[in-house]
Amino acid sequence: EKISRIMYKLAVALSLVASVAGFAPQPFGARTTTAISASAPVYGKYDEKLWDNEAKKDIYNSWDPSQPRSVFNFNPFETFEGNSPDASGYYPGEIWYKDPIRGDVSFQQMMDERKEAEDRAANPKPGSAPGCPGCRN
Repeated sequence: EKISRIMYKLAVALSLVASVAGFAPQPFGARTTTAISASAPVYGKYDEKLWDNEAKKDIYNSWDPSQPRSVFNFNPFETFEGNSPDASGYYPGEIWYKDPIRGDVSFQQMMDERKEAEDRAANPKPGSAPGCPGCRN
């Protein structure tokens, strides 16, 4: 019983010392280094630029579905859970998503874009099946 009481006191003392060490000040003159985080965001070609249909077509034309999806290789017309990607391929709710800069659109432009979308759906890029490396879905 005496040994267990000593062990208990020793455990309490060690835990108090360990918890206080986190609040100890840094030694004077000590420097800490900072590095750019490996998880820092990388944004695509049209980040902070107008993200209109012409920009999307440019990204689509350079998209290679056989290569892994990235901020430089994604299908800008692909939707995920009903959302379209931003200018870097991120979707709403993802940590690096940014609202894209959108231009004004007229009804005629929307009809033209709808026709282009129907043509794209009828003639997909080779290898752009759902589940391919360059797709989100």
